[in-house]
Amino acid sequence: MNFRLELTVKPLPAMLNIRDKVALMGSCFTDHMSTRLRSMKFSVLENPNGIVFNPISIENAIQSYIAGRVYSKEDLFYFNELWSSWSFHGKFSQPEPEACLQAINASVQAAHAFLKDANWLILTLGSAFVYELKDANRNRVPGAVAANCHKVPANEFVHRLLSLSETTASLHRTIDAIRSVNPAIRILFTVSPVRHYREGLVENNRSKATLQLAVQDVVQNHEQVFYFPSYELIIDDLRDYRFYAEDLVHPNHAATQYVWEKFAASCIDAQTNLLMVTLEQIRIGMMHRPHHPGSSQHQKFLRSMYEKATLLKKEFPFLELEEELDFFGKEL
Repeated sequence: MNFRLELTVKPLPAMLNIRDKVALMGSCFTDHMSTRLRSMKFSVLENPNGIVFNPISIENAIQSYIAGRVYSKEDLFYFNELWSSWSFHGKFSQPEPEACLQAINASVQAAHAFLKDANWLILTLGSAFVYELKDANRNRVPGAVAANCHKVPANEFVHRLLSLSETTASLHRTIDAIRSVNPAIRILFTVSPVRHYREGLVENNRSKATLQLAVQDVVQNHEQVFYFPSYELIIDDLRDYRFYAEDLVHPNHAATQYVWEKFAASCIDAQTNLLMVTLEQIRIGMMHRPHHPGSSQHQKFLRSMYEKATLLKKEFPFLELEEELDFFGKEL
């Protein structure tokens, strides 16, 4: 007897390969996918602006990478003893403007170089709600969308839900922009399963529906643009609060592991999936803490792990396995 409806995810027409360069941008759910891909030795660029939730801010960020924009002090504002940018996450904020600008500009230039020959761009949309700046205080352009509010009082923003036409137009512009410098790039959209509870549950559903319909439009009207149902896997397939963290909003480890397994099966090619089995064995081997480190049995285990890593490096020279080889080599 079945107690839930399991979502079967159709394989993508084109799949990720271990040799691919993968850029990921979007909401905090992006962090989970980036961490998984990086642990499997993919070449990954993750959220150069930090976490970004809404499609307008993602579009603005992509445009800045393509242009290789150089930010100056005039692009920053000072609040709560920190210099920050409306376009960047709080992790870039610093007590001194020079340090803030150095981190921002280094990240933009890295993204500029990476995206020119990236094979994939994975965009995770979190919300269709935006916070628009009200006036010109704090070095801002009135009406511009803030990617991060930096705990500035809410009355300094206009908070509203993007229309479907605004959201769709923004996604089309994002695709056109990235393909102006990288025509061959494949784009994979997904909608974050994280509920934006502060907006209200009804409002959150309207926001997610807006994103879903906009994504459907661009997938239908652009070649090599795809959709992965991470939202549906959590909300409709698992649909149980035991798969959420204590805040009842963010998916927990079991849920993100489930989504990753579905992603690997439907979006990553067979050769890479086989390779990832060995990579996962090596990763787990590095975390193993023996009761008797000097035993012959443990030395045999270390030698087998070292040999696995050595063979992989020989077969796939581009894999960054130096940390693993160094770890097992020192332990032998």
